[in-house]
Amino acid sequence: MILLFAESVNQSEYVVSWFDISLAALATSHHHVGAHLKCIRPTEDIFNPEDPKIREDIIRMIVQYLSDEGYTASKMTVHDEANVKWHEREERVIEVKRLKKAILDGDWAEVEKLSANPLVKNQKSFLYAVYKQQYLEYIEYQETQKAFTFLNRRLKPLELYQTTPNEFKDLCYLLTAKAVHDAPSFKSWEGIGPAREKLVEQFQNMLNFENTDKDGSVYVPPNRLLTLLRQAVAYQIEFSRYHPRVAPRVNTLLQDYTSFVIPNAVRATLVGHHGNVKCVEFIGEEGREIVSGSSDNTLRIWDTESSKEIGILEGHESRIWDVSSNKNGSLVSSASGDGSIKLWDMKTSKHSCIASFSESSSDVYSVKFHPGDNHIVTGGYDKIIRLYDVSAGRLVKTFTGHQLSVSKTIFNPLGNLIVSGSKDNTIKFWDIVSGLCIRTISSHLGEVTSVAMNSSGTLLLSSSKDNSNRLWDVRMVRPIRRLKGHQNTSKNFIRSCFVNNSLIAGGSEDGIVYIWDQDTGEVLQKLRGHTGMVYNAVWNQKQSLFVSCSDDKTLKTWWYDENIPLEL
Repeated sequence: MILLFAESVNQSEYVVSWFDISLAALATSHHHVGAHLKCIRPTEDIFNPEDPKIREDIIRMIVQYLSDEGYTASKMTVHDEANVKWHEREERVIEVKRLKKAILDGDWAEVEKLSANPLVKNQKSFLYAVYKQQYLEYIEYQETQKAFTFLNRRLKPLELYQTTPNEFKDLCYLLTAKAVHDAPSFKSWEGIGPAREKLVEQFQNMLNFENTDKDGSVYVPPNRLLTLLRQAVAYQIEFSRYHPRVAPRVNTLLQDYTSFVIPNAVRATLVGHHGNVKCVEFIGEEGREIVSGSSDNTLRIWDTESSKEIGILEGHESRIWDVSSNKNGSLVSSASGDGSIKLWDMKTSKHSCIASFSESSSDVYSVKFHPGDNHIVTGGYDKIIRLYDVSAGRLVKTFTGHQLSVSKTIFNPLGNLIVSGSKDNTIKFWDIVSGLCIRTISSHLGEVTSVAMNSSGTLLLSSSKDNSNRLWDVRMVRPIRRLKGHQNTSKNFIRSCFVNNSLIAGGSEDGIVYIWDQDTGEVLQKLRGHTGMVYNAVWNQKQSLFVSCSDDKTLKTWWYDENIPLEL
């Protein structure tokens, strides 16, 4: 809690007010180190997940973790589904322990019974060693008659497994000797106890040698899965743009670690467009490049680190309303006022158009890639929502129900729902399989200009021309809070988005980028720098970077400068 003093509008004295700005305090605990351009990226070619050896290693680590945490039933289920004879292995482990104990206790009746199992039955050298130990103990206890019978019945058939040429001959000699040490082959015999321990050690060595590769009993270092997870998180921390001054405590593994910052300064201004810049997106989850769409009918590609323009995508005949990128950054899709959606190949430097879908002669306002990257959803002036199969290059399904233009279309994180915002003041949820509208929100008093969902799909963020951004609980379909302070009333698409699951950012007609605390609804920061209205500001976790697009024909990237105070 930080004490703030604010001057009252109606009084000359200062009024003390308290509120929690721990998010701001967290942001100031980092210092900028920039991108590590030469680090090894965790790309798919590091190892092949389809390699049987890799797959087995993953299963072994999962099984080890389940076993360590006491999830015995789950462990056995994984064993079974992995198509390995895990039950036999478990039984075998028990047999091994029993046999070791029986040898150490001198319980030769139990040893005899366990030796009949395949575990030992075919190991003739070890059987000979077991019988030899039992025979020597008969000699040690002066039980000559038992020794004689045992020699003929058990040891004689295994004579060829003797360890020295004269060993069996010396075993026979012991029948007339006073002690075991009288025979040359057993002068160094250490006695019953040490000999039993040595026999158990021989048994374990035999198991290690014979069965390591045959039954999957590969040594897994303790806590191997947790060790790898800690290494992965440490890698993410090391190669983030902002280093924490104090080692952070990570509380989730469902998302990559990103250094938390609240931008407070312009990092770079991206100049090149000849018309207002209506949309912007980081390309792929890595976000090493930025794509922007403009009223000059072009898309432009920018290098995130150098802030330089590295490509111009031409082909649309009217303004670009929206852009979207798939997760791996190989494709970009654009929606235009010429009624078309285009797909652009980002894998080559030419950035060529590889497909085009024509809907009608009316504007297409929105396009978004499905989480599975194989489909896109679009919406526009003709009120129809369309789902396209990208790989097949065809229209899959249409969704109708809005009374006016569709301003924004997105998927939920699971990819089974489409969420749309419209100029008819409503937000609709569509089931992809049935094509039916399953829910409608009609609480906004103005046109809905954007919708967005958090990473878990539990919260919905909407922007409207009623001068508000609203946060909704998706499961209960109820409003949580209203975010105010910005301006959104004119004929433009002012949009907002989630940031790091703790902040909300959005554009405004007053040329300011607003950042709100998601939990309190308070404005945490106002980013000033644009000279025209800001249509949108988006965030990339990997780059820990904001980029905004504006009516002033520029884009701006924003970062945290520790020498500049946060504007609260």
